[in-house]
Amino acid sequence: MNNNNFELIAPVIKRKFLFVSYDALISDVAWQVVKEGHYVKYYIKNPLNKDSADGLVPKVDNWEEEINWADIIIFDDVLGMGKWAEKLRKQGKLVVGGTAYTDQLEDDRSFGQEELKKYGISIIPYRDFNNFNEAIDYVRKNPCRYVIKPSGEAQNTKRFLFVGQEDDGKDVIQVLTAYQRVWSEKIKVFQLQKRIIGVEVAIGAFFNGTDFVQPININFEHKKLFPGNIGPATGEMGTSMFWIGPNRLFNATLKKMEHKLREEHYVGYMDINCMVNNNGIYPLEFTARFGYPTIHIQQEGILMPTSEFLYELAAGELKKFKTKSGFQIGVRLVVPPFPYGGEVESALADSKDVVILFKKPKLDGVHIEDVKLINDEWVVACRKGVVFVIVGTGQTMKQAQYQAYSRINNIMIPNMFYRDDIGDRWFEDSDKLHNWGYLREL
Repeated sequence: MNNNNFELIAPVIKRKFLFVSYDALISDVAWQVVKEGHYVKYYIKNPLNKDSADGLVPKVDNWEEEINWADIIIFDDVLGMGKWAEKLRKQGKLVVGGTAYTDQLEDDRSFGQEELKKYGISIIPYRDFNNFNEAIDYVRKNPCRYVIKPSGEAQNTKRFLFVGQEDDGKDVIQVLTAYQRVWSEKIKVFQLQKRIIGVEVAIGAFFNGTDFVQPININFEHKKLFPGNIGPATGEMGTSMFWIGPNRLFNATLKKMEHKLREEHYVGYMDINCMVNNNGIYPLEFTARFGYPTIHIQQEGILMPTSEFLYELAAGELKKFKTKSGFQIGVRLVVPPFPYGGEVESALADSKDVVILFKKPKLDGVHIEDVKLINDEWVVACRKGVVFVIVGTGQTMKQAQYQAYSRINNIMIPNMFYRDDIGDRWFEDSDKLHNWGYLREL
């Protein structure tokens, strides 16, 4: 499979796009813009991930030296990137990215929850701790199901998140006791959040600096490693989604943040993951940036070139956009050492530079994560073990699933694994969401 199997599209106006990343999250979006015929430069900070998209996207070693070159700059994360984006916007640059405030919404769980409450959005009761003994004592005195959510850098290690199953909280106490013995140096601050039973659903929308752009996105994440929602939590194993006009879910969450985001001149994607049931909508956390693999899947549903979408969003010109009807799903194809990429040193668990093969020369629905092209051969890049997101679309969820998994059958990677049930949640969750009146357009 060689580089000539994807077609370059000649745009009416060739623009200069600069992508800035800590950990190569935005490789696929940059690749789409390359394929659309624009000039692209891509900066990756983390030296362990710098080979992502080699041979597919032109790279630079110092993004700040390219600011004057760029027509538009796209930041792919929080963790301080919002300050850079904010500064460049004030200098008159077109930027897709956050602000110091929107970074904090995601980076600081407690701040995000307090901001939700400030703007009249219901939140789940929670409490922060920096002492394990105090947390254990709290659970004993207030027995309940809790979710343990590490804060700060530790929240990026997904296996630390623990969802309690027992009504008396004894399993949470066991985990807190184990964490105190083993991980007290890494988990400095954590949150205990009361566990709400219901449907987990995310409401997302793009913001153009002034307003939310329509339509909005309703998506369902599949974080557990194995089919049936079993195993350790991962960054993500796949997502199903559809596009819709404003509804009760949107109006009760994101819409209430619109004025504040306008004050911030925020430009990008904003997502609130929630638990909902017949009693109400309870936000869990913000994603104040593109979601991964959400943006990979969204590109298949948006009926305009990615480059045009990004440019018009940053310029404040994008008010509405057309999307495919029906559903889209994305399935992550991963290899060892996922989900512990970068933490496992054994060569047996390292898939870096493993060759990727396609039975037929087709790239429909194929979105890259950590891959590169060497001498016209596709190989695995980095050491995270996340290779592709394969996307399917359809008028029904079953049609979208069939297309995605048919496309996966065209790909061969040694030791590849993936979940084969992405989208299955919809068939039960949709009944509940419709019965509760959350998906009715307003």
